[in-house]
Amino acid sequence: MAHEQRLVVPGRYKEIKRICEFVAAGAAEAGFDDNTIFHLELCCDEASTNIIEHAYGKEGAGDIAITYAVSNDEFTIVLRDNGQAFDPSNVPPPPAVNSATMSPDELAGQMRVGGLGLHFIRNLMDEVTYTADRRGGNRLVMVKKRQKDVP
Repeated sequence: MAHEQRLVVPGRYKEIKRICEFVAAGAAEAGFDDNTIFHLELCCDEASTNIIEHAYGKEGAGDIAITYAVSNDEFTIVLRDNGQAFDPSNVPPPPAVNSATMSPDELAGQMRVGGLGLHFIRNLMDEVTYTADRRGGNRLVMVKKRQKDVP
């Protein structure tokens, strides 16, 4: 049985911190380490920014709904919006960047350059799916596997 929490915020840049804190609190409760929590926050920050910039095209054009669910083996984050749909397969791969060996500051700096967010999301999460339909809106699902305790 999954434990689930939900938050809905206006699509504004100042709300992204709330989204990240909401997800970080759930990830900490789920037992993730600080590095993994940082990666989850990075993914949520980038996804939320993309919703505001690309799906809505501006601040205040719609809400962002965030849900996280904790199960025995997964931490699932779902972001929903009612903005413009997009096809993630149209986003070209970025130049080589090794997120495993970069410091958090280097990662954040690279992301600010633009265009790397989707790449980081795909590389930092274990599963990423995106769906869009006219009635249900856009839905980004990001899954991080939970490590099993090794005796």
